[in-house]
Amino acid sequence: MTHSKINFTLPKNIHGCPFLLLAPMEGVGDRCFRKAIASIGGFDEAVTDFLRVPRNAHVKSLAREYYAEEISPIPIAAQLMGSEPDLMAAMAQEIESRGAPRIDLNCGCPSNTVTGRGAGSSLLREPSLLHQVAKAMVSSVSIPVTIKMRSGYEDTSLFKENLLAAQESGVQYITLHPRTKADGYGPPARWDLIAEVKSILTIPVVGNGDILNVEDAIRMLQTTQCDALMIGRGSVINPFIFHQIKAHFAKESYQPKWEKLLSYFATYLSEMSDKIPVKVQINKMKQLMSFLFKGNAKLLENRMTILTSSHADLPAFMNFAIPILQEGWNLGTCTNPQWTGIHLLE
Repeated sequence: MTHSKINFTLPKNIHGCPFLLLAPMEGVGDRCFRKAIASIGGFDEAVTDFLRVPRNAHVKSLAREYYAEEISPIPIAAQLMGSEPDLMAAMAQEIESRGAPRIDLNCGCPSNTVTGRGAGSSLLREPSLLHQVAKAMVSSVSIPVTIKMRSGYEDTSLFKENLLAAQESGVQYITLHPRTKADGYGPPARWDLIAEVKSILTIPVVGNGDILNVEDAIRMLQTTQCDALMIGRGSVINPFIFHQIKAHFAKESYQPKWEKLLSYFATYLSEMSDKIPVKVQINKMKQLMSFLFKGNAKLLENRMTILTSSHADLPAFMNFAIPILQEGWNLGTCTNPQWTGIHLLE
């Protein structure tokens, strides 16, 4: 049961803005974050944090724990990571049955604990295995299968081979994060490699890496000719970036609203499980604010104040942090709610 791959294109909106995807991000891009940024909106599709499919995995129970279609007007694709073709195909089928609109094969995770087990970016060492895994997934489902990959493992010596192996497997598009596994997240993303992908492949290409503002987005589109954009870290630093990109194409201005930012935090809190220890809850919120403070020079001055603060509970931390955020963000004079509980939108 194979999804039609004839002349597949990634859509643009009425103003010519390309398809905008929220990147999967291990550690920060969990359900709490996805739901929170969906409350702001602006992107066209999100992707779950990856599901590792180990050897001998029990497909049904693993899928049940992992993928539940999130109630949102924004579609949520599922990302799978593994190296056993038959097992990955079976998991793809199970995830499709649970309502996923798309399945993405992770060929990019650089973690040694992942690559040591033959998954993630380790697939880039064996183009033939990458092809087998992707083809098995494509052949098993009727929804689109795609690949998110890096430019190589230790280097880019197999770059073209991996690209062609992916395309020949029948995937509908490729997202390239143009760093190697060895690069980690350190050096600047090589956008020239995204342009090279466009010159090699006939299927659509999504550009990913170092898009932190509207200017970066436009520059990537112009220099690479990629078909769509995937943004990760830039959306944590600035949750309004997708709206700002769309406003640029519509030749409009977009002014972030303070109430929207409060809704963002409130949604994040409401999605956080009560089973998580209080200290972990506070640290998760500190992490979220730490990214946010990087996008504003005035807020950056108070970043360490937030990170080193000590509070007994989450409401106390929020009552301490939100006034600092409002003063530095300069989004208006809306009265802050008192963060006295988790379900603040009721």
